[in-house]
Amino acid sequence: MSSGIWQRGEEDEGVDGFLIADIRKEVNRASKLVCNICRKKGASIGCVAPKCKRSYHFPCGTQKECIFQFMEDFRSYCWEHKPVQKFPVKESGGTSQCTICLDLVEQLPVYTVLKSPCCKNAWFHRECLQYQALSAGIFFFRCTVCNNKDKFQKEMLRMGIYIPERDASWELEENAYEDLLQCYQHCDIRRCLCRKGRDYSKPDSKWEIKRCQCCGSRGTHFACSSIKSWEQNWECVECRSILVKSGNYKKQTKRSLATSEKADGTACLLEEPSPKCPRQSPGSQRNILHSPKMMCQNNLSTCSHLELPASNRVRMSLSPLMSNRNWSPRKKSLRKKRREVSNILKELRLQVSAETTRLNIDAENIWNSALKGFRQRNFSPTNAIEIKFTKCKSRSKTDTSAAKKRRFFQLLMLHLQNSSLFEGSSAKNLSLDFQAVKENLYFEAGKMIAVSLVHGGPSPGFFSQTLFNCLIYGPENVKPALQDVADGDVAETIKMIKHANSLSSLQSTINNCYEFLAAAGCLRPITALCDKDVLVNDLLIHHVIKRIISPLESFRQGLRTLGVLEKMQMHPDAFSSILCHKPGGLSAETLCDLFTIHSSSDVNEAESADFWMAYLQDVESGESVVMLEDILLFVTGSFSIPPTGFDPEPTVKFSHIRCPVGNRLLNCLELPITKTYEQFKNKMEFTISNTLRVERE
Repeated sequence: MSSGIWQRGEEDEGVDGFLIADIRKEVNRASKLVCNICRKKGASIGCVAPKCKRSYHFPCGTQKECIFQFMEDFRSYCWEHKPVQKFPVKESGGTSQCTICLDLVEQLPVYTVLKSPCCKNAWFHRECLQYQALSAGIFFFRCTVCNNKDKFQKEMLRMGIYIPERDASWELEENAYEDLLQCYQHCDIRRCLCRKGRDYSKPDSKWEIKRCQCCGSRGTHFACSSIKSWEQNWECVECRSILVKSGNYKKQTKRSLATSEKADGTACLLEEPSPKCPRQSPGSQRNILHSPKMMCQNNLSTCSHLELPASNRVRMSLSPLMSNRNWSPRKKSLRKKRREVSNILKELRLQVSAETTRLNIDAENIWNSALKGFRQRNFSPTNAIEIKFTKCKSRSKTDTSAAKKRRFFQLLMLHLQNSSLFEGSSAKNLSLDFQAVKENLYFEAGKMIAVSLVHGGPSPGFFSQTLFNCLIYGPENVKPALQDVADGDVAETIKMIKHANSLSSLQSTINNCYEFLAAAGCLRPITALCDKDVLVNDLLIHHVIKRIISPLESFRQGLRTLGVLEKMQMHPDAFSSILCHKPGGLSAETLCDLFTIHSSSDVNEAESADFWMAYLQDVESGESVVMLEDILLFVTGSFSIPPTGFDPEPTVKFSHIRCPVGNRLLNCLELPITKTYEQFKNKMEFTISNTLRVERE
């Protein structure tokens, strides 16, 4: 900008109508003028106020809060003669919400704050209005409250907001609304029957996809939900739950599996998974095992020839002692959510192909070796991962590939929890590490966590609720708490401001930490004791969220790997149970649910199953030298149950053998058939304790 040049040519002459000769004259004139702000020559802009001789550069004027009007004669005003907005004194002094950024704005007559000329209580940040004007252009820039255009633009131009004479940015983007023309074509039923995949849709057939009549963002094949025609309504699980709670849902008659067999022999599976088989009644303690045939005859579950494997499988039911345990509502809720997230991760795991990527891992330098492996050219998250530990002689030779992979992810999650990328005690937030930002380590950390979840590794379990909410809902919609501040000095300063009990003590505290508040950009006039709440909120948002916006965005991008972040946003409650909470200790009931008994016709294992369950109860109650984690480690090579569960599922088999055998390749526990419980217990404790001791040595 310059005050001494006029557009005397046509648009195609010179530089946008400014003649070359005029430009040279103006450069020569400005070279003799000294800027009143930086004291350097080249100040081409002058204040238009009469008798004001101030000159300044455009960047200097902006910094000094001068106003430049981008209209008519393009007038410029210095900091002393600039136009100001006039409004009654009673309207100033409070706070309101900027309707553009939704952050709080002080209702004060200052340069950084502007008031709408058409709405009484509409206040904006100047910076927000300028961004809005650049994006909307002259055709769409208007008051965000009342939609007034003419009066609003006139006032904003007077106060120095630049409004470009062009269409809105969203109108200039090519194919900006192309996604709106696409219809959702994906089957979201838990067990899709279509052999050609969930995205296959053939019109006018049973494999045509019908969308949810309420939201349109979920779909199902006609055959997968037993839909006969387009006239039949269908709602997804989320919409159906809303309708049920509101009392507007009319339940349709659904056919059972046994009566919904199609002519081609495939069974129509309903959208919701069928409930688990009812547990054994408390009156029968000894009849713990039921064959599938008996379960069908007693109507304990719906039988389908598709679900019966070649060898009979029987799920153990709990003894009355264990089934009557008083689980707290919180524990019950966590267990339910973890079962839900397990099913979600198993669905994501279908992306993993048979192609294998091998990672050479140094257990003593887990981070650098993992980072090198994840960044190698042939690494792909959709490839199966094979781990080889180098320089490590302590690992057991009996470890399977799956056990090594789980061990690798356990070490990696433990390192991340204690790394400089996170801060806090138990519930952690992201920290600000400039070197990590430069090396893009936050992205790699998010990617590693996503890969661990999908590939059968453990969950982090150390996210704070604030960090989790930032990932799910966006940082602009999250309000942090004082416990999210990891820096002790900062937390103490905020606590002193929060607990100030008088205006004088509050002002004294602010004076003592003036430099800290200035660095955080949270300096504000304090006129009442209640102003401390806004100040505390600003400090928390700055220190916990705004300070780490760049690391947070990189971390979010890493979590998008394999579609994990999208599933987190669709099922926040379920993923919160594994990302914000450590897995609880194992229980006898958990292991009973985890292991499935392989029954054979030539072995009567009812009594041995009683011994097995009694032994689990003894271990849980501390009447054994072995812990439940030791049993799981003996069979699977893992101390805990990963969010995706084990593949293959753990099984128990009874045989005429001398000692228990743990097959980690098949996750199978082979147990001896004994005459007494004491013999069974002694063999279990001797074998498991000595096997694990040898492995540790």
